[in-house]
Amino acid sequence: MLNKTHDLALRSWVESAKDHALFPIQNLPFGIFSTADEAPRVGVAIGDAIVDLAALARAGLIDASLVGATERPNLNALMQLGSGARKQLRERLSALLSDRSAVTHVTGALYPMADCTMHLPAEIGDYTDFYAGIHHARAVGKIFRPDDEPLMPNYTHLPIGYHGRSSSIVPSGTLVKRPSGQLSGKEGPVFAPSAKLDFELEMAIWIGATNDRGTPVPIHTAHDAVWGYGLLNDWSARDIQAWEYRPLGPFLAKNFVTTVSPWVTTPEALAPFRRAAFTRDAKPMGYLFDEADQVAGGLDIELEVSLSTDKSRAQKLPDFVLSVSHSRYLYWTAAQLVAHHTSGGCPLRAGDLFGTGTISGPATHESGSLLELSTDARFPIELPGGETRTYLQDGDEITLRGICKKDGFASIALGECRGRVE
Repeated sequence: MLNKTHDLALRSWVESAKDHALFPIQNLPFGIFSTADEAPRVGVAIGDAIVDLAALARAGLIDASLVGATERPNLNALMQLGSGARKQLRERLSALLSDRSAVTHVTGALYPMADCTMHLPAEIGDYTDFYAGIHHARAVGKIFRPDDEPLMPNYTHLPIGYHGRSSSIVPSGTLVKRPSGQLSGKEGPVFAPSAKLDFELEMAIWIGATNDRGTPVPIHTAHDAVWGYGLLNDWSARDIQAWEYRPLGPFLAKNFVTTVSPWVTTPEALAPFRRAAFTRDAKPMGYLFDEADQVAGGLDIELEVSLSTDKSRAQKLPDFVLSVSHSRYLYWTAAQLVAHHTSGGCPLRAGDLFGTGTISGPATHESGSLLELSTDARFPIELPGGETRTYLQDGDEITLRGICKKDGFASIALGECRGRVE
């Protein structure tokens, strides 16, 4: 999958893109943006700017047949065109943004990112949240079921997941309202605001391909169903969750809000950062096993969670890094999630969203939730400025980041995923 768009020496004439920490020309993620006087439409990040794809299509600088798809307030129509169209568009954009003879033609379609508003990347028909982080599953099992085996017997055989609610998915920067719900009390359940509001460090997987109902997507082609990746914070109310989750699992503890990063990083941009799948003791079932996916189905992405508080911002303190994790801790690959999701005949649609589940490492500082970091409030976390935290307080802001680094290639990043608790 490597080609000239990944060349370390490739430079854009967009000044801010040179050695940009997030969006050099080797990245080119897609998103939906709007300006003060124009409606939401498709854009691509380049340095500190956004290139308007609808404007490029109208000018004939990219395939004119894309006008309709790029003028829409979501990526769905572009996703429906498949991976071939996405790859061709990436190569064309790379050429335009690196060719100085194109400066005059393209400059009019560039907008400062700081002057733009970002929106949800897609109109999300369905949202599925998985539980693919094995170290998180083990840690939570030990906390919730200290006298039992931390992993359920099915965990190593199939990707665990549940269908979530798409109506409460919001883009990065949207305020998060603390939910209320039923909590377990000493004299019976009570209805009150959650006192154990938590974050969950996850990756977003955006689906681009469709399959007919009753027709599974085979594992050896499942990777082609993935249109791109981002970051996802599946905010959780742990006290509501503890009371409601048996026997059917999460409900109100999870459906009040989920935050996603606004930029969709394509599989092509991540091609240099492929790695082997998680090493396991036993080979998965045939419908979940593909040799090529085992060799390169994983991703090499450093993940970070940081926290700022009302007090730390007033004191102008830097964000406090709560956790540093890695995508290599995902037990299942994206292709395996797609293959399992459709194995019973469930149809996927362009714009569907998968959450990987919380991505934690084996060490405490690699935990992807406060549930793990504080062992369910037993061990408070000390913050700069004299504060402590077990769970999130009003005014706390969580930011998720994902960085890809590899010798011989430009470093790229997933768009930030940020939310502040009201």
